[in-house]
Amino acid sequence: MLNSLTLDFLKQLARGIAQQFGSNCEVVVHDLSDNNVDSSIVAIENGNVTGRKLGDGPSHVVLEALHGDRGNLKDHLNYLTKTKDGRILKSSTIYIRDEAGDAIGIFSINYDITGLLVVENAIKSLTATEHTEKEPEKIMQNVNDLLDDLIEQSVRLVGKPVALMSKDDKIAAIQFLNSTGAFLITKSGDKVSKYFGISKYTLYSYIDAKNN
Repeated sequence: MLNSLTLDFLKQLARGIAQQFGSNCEVVVHDLSDNNVDSSIVAIENGNVTGRKLGDGPSHVVLEALHGDRGNLKDHLNYLTKTKDGRILKSSTIYIRDEAGDAIGIFSINYDITGLLVVENAIKSLTATEHTEKEPEKIMQNVNDLLDDLIEQSVRLVGKPVALMSKDDKIAAIQFLNSTGAFLITKSGDKVSKYFGISKYTLYSYIDAKNN
């Protein structure tokens, strides 16, 4: 767990930022220290923006952090995300680090700019982002939705429905899921195996196939 002094400060900071920018500004603190994939949110202000609450699970960014090298993670600032109901958010992700430089938490700001985009020409400097050409990343409300989205991404990566996939296609899809940290989600192996019509044993062999 994040130590109490650090967490208290982050909660205070989150509350201040949310008050400063109003109800369209969600501020979230994720605790990465105990690898709790199912319940990483330890503080949240204005959760109505994404429909999340205290104790909910991770976003794509959190899974990436848990799966990757925590010492080499870079802050991701001023990018677009999208909620399940289609609202566009301007987001920033800042990693909280321990003495060794490893990420132990995430401080995230998500500002709903959907209304502002209607008048973007008048306030372009406020809504401009670094990567406007990219499809905004979805923010999920729970780990089940996140896993479903990752599975959909794996199918789009292969470019054909599961019914038409070859063994190599399924290997590519499953290795993509592994690279995103999808298998850190509780019982994800069961759901992925069923989706691709393979056994758990075959699933593990497909994950390890690149090492053979």
